[in-house]
Amino acid sequence: MKKRICQMAALGSALLLAFSAPVQAAAVTANGTPAAVATNNVQNWPARPETTSEAAVLIDADTGAVLYDKGMNEYRYPASTTKLMTILLATENSSPKDVVTFTETGIRDVTWDSSNINAQLGEQMTMKDCWFAAYIKSANEVCAQIAEYVGGTEANFVDMMNQRAKELGCTHTHFANASGLPDENHYSSPLDLARIMRAGLQNARFRKVIGTVGYTIPATNLSAARPMHTHMPLMAKESDLYYEGCIGGKTGFANEAEHTLVVAAERNGRTYIAVTMRAVDLGINCTDSTALFDYAFNNFDTIDVNGTKMTVPKGVTVNDLTTEQVDRNGKTLNRYYYNGQYVGYVTAADPTPTPTEAPQTVQETTEDTAVQDTGSQTETAQDEQPETKGLSKTSKILLGVMAGMGVLLIILLIVMFRPSGKSAASGEKKQYTPGVYTSTLTLNNTNLEVEVAVTDSEISSIRFSNLDETITTMFPLVQPALEDIADQICRTQSLENISFPEDAPYTSQLILNAVTQAVEKATVQ
Repeated sequence: MKKRICQMAALGSALLLAFSAPVQAAAVTANGTPAAVATNNVQNWPARPETTSEAAVLIDADTGAVLYDKGMNEYRYPASTTKLMTILLATENSSPKDVVTFTETGIRDVTWDSSNINAQLGEQMTMKDCWFAAYIKSANEVCAQIAEYVGGTEANFVDMMNQRAKELGCTHTHFANASGLPDENHYSSPLDLARIMRAGLQNARFRKVIGTVGYTIPATNLSAARPMHTHMPLMAKESDLYYEGCIGGKTGFANEAEHTLVVAAERNGRTYIAVTMRAVDLGINCTDSTALFDYAFNNFDTIDVNGTKMTVPKGVTVNDLTTEQVDRNGKTLNRYYYNGQYVGYVTAADPTPTPTEAPQTVQETTEDTAVQDTGSQTETAQDEQPETKGLSKTSKILLGVMAGMGVLLIILLIVMFRPSGKSAASGEKKQYTPGVYTSTLTLNNTNLEVEVAVTDSEISSIRFSNLDETITTMFPLVQPALEDIADQICRTQSLENISFPEDAPYTSQLILNAVTQAVEKATVQ
């Protein structure tokens, strides 16, 4: 059932993309072009570590704040670090016990020059085994098979990858396959890869997979058991490059990409993500990442800002920070900066409304709503009607006629578009058992309760009862998506033919699935 739902979501995404302009290859920075360190320009920011990788970024995994920026938004080839997104989608959209049967889709990637576990046509293994094979062995054929299983087709799964990246705020990423095999239309950036890793760390399944050093795929119907051991030096205790506190990471290599590494480390409750791209040797990625982690742990402290922990340079206090107030999804955020560098945010308390007299004149207002971590902005406008003082008698008559015509038009529209057939409640004596019904939607290991209130004949309201601020930060589109779906359902009293916003079809499908489950509980059998 879950597989079918995911396929439907992917199909919807594919249809949207089918009518859009074809993706053009980004201007990927050529090999041998190291980026400048932008954080060097921040006044009183800790002195940067020396890194050899051509591009890199270091972020706070909790707040998303950037501590080190060396071309963090440059387009680069990600190679097998792509598999972090594949594993994230797989852990979100499949069960560990699901049985995957290998088809021609998977085994075509079993070649001498492609990372694989030598999967056989018709071989069966659990999805859990596939997760670990994709991660530890970087098995390309397994990634292709995961894509087909979860998305229905590889193409649908790739659409899911791109949509998920967009929802995470990735603005410099486009995927062309599930494994990271070379393609001019397959690219990312250090910051985007860090965002994907950050989302993954919020998912318990994902975190367990990337934190595993050794795993054995049990014997299958066509193969003996396959023991696997990590080849990520920072995680292997036997390696000279082992880093204490490393909680997982993914390597990548291709001739076009050279060596790239996405890795996370945690000490004393503080978690950082380092991404290094285009190094001539994996050892360089590892030493660069070690330097970045040491830089973070040695030069930054965590302070409390109105109940929220933020990472700032050592010695910096709350009094040293400046604030910017922005609105997002109906909430006011106080964004904090140190010498212009973003360090975190706090949700402002809702002010107690104060009664005021109605204004004598109406003005047009426009607000800019900043979206956390994405750097993008959406604009909302509140357009008011102009004053009508001093109208002539003729004008008033004309306005009256126009108002009457408007009322007739509204009535006509209601008649034309009112729910009919099984979607309408009018034809049934009793459709629902009145009450409030819930279902659970899981995003990044956080359970969101979708609450649906019904009368005996209609769905009256739909909402999240326990929306977490962490989720709204990582997924700024989740609340607007729910509101859009709720409006359509309450207006039509139907769960069919629901249109999804172009910027969040994947999340919208998950929400609709949860709403459907709650409504089924309320429906009179």
